[in-house]
Amino acid sequence: MKARTFDELLDAEYGKAGTPEREKFDADATAFSLAETLKEERLRAGLTQEQLAERIGTKKTYISRLENGKADVQLNTLFRIFEGLGRRVSLTIV
Repeated sequence: MKARTFDELLDAEYGKAGTPEREKFDADATAFSLAETLKEERLRAGLTQEQLAERIGTKKTYISRLENGKADVQLNTLFRIFEGLGRRVSLTIV
C-alpha cells in the first residue's frame, strides 16, 4: 500500500468519501468516539454505570450498551447523560 496520509489510507481501505463503505466506516467511527467519550467522562465523574443510570432515570444495561457502541442515542438523551455527569454538550454543524 502506498498511502502517505491518513486520508489516503482511508480511501484505500474503505473507499472514497461518499461511497457506502466509507459512509459506514465514518458512522461507526463517530459512534465509537462518542461511546469512548461517554465512558471517559463517566469514569472521570467517579460514577458506575448503575449510578449514572439512576441519576438520569434509565437502566444500567442502556448505559452499558451505549458505552459498547451497541445502542443508538437520541439527542435529548445524550444531553441528559452529560448533564448527569456535570458536563455540557455543544454541537457543531459542519
